[in-house]
Amino acid sequence: MLEKMKILEIPYSESLPDAARISVTEFERELKLALAAKLFEMGRLASGQAAELAGVGRVEFLKNLSRYNVKAVDWDIDEFSQEINNA
Repeated sequence: MLEKMKILEIPYSESLPDAARISVTEFERELKLALAAKLFEMGRLASGQAAELAGVGRVEFLKNLSRYNVKAVDWDIDEFSQEINNA
């Protein structure tokens, strides 16, 4: 079953993309990625959900997290050891 999609509008000044020295398309893409990265960092969304929100594949989303200083994996030593043992 397909889930109904909602649309969020974020008003911004027409001068912001120019101030960021990027195109309107790239500026809007950046906004979506930044929002998704922050929600992922806060633990509000899983990586797949955040990738969907950003409009990119999961691997691309995870690769882009470093641009926002967000860790793709934030395990302590015990969690890391458990993952290695389960591999």
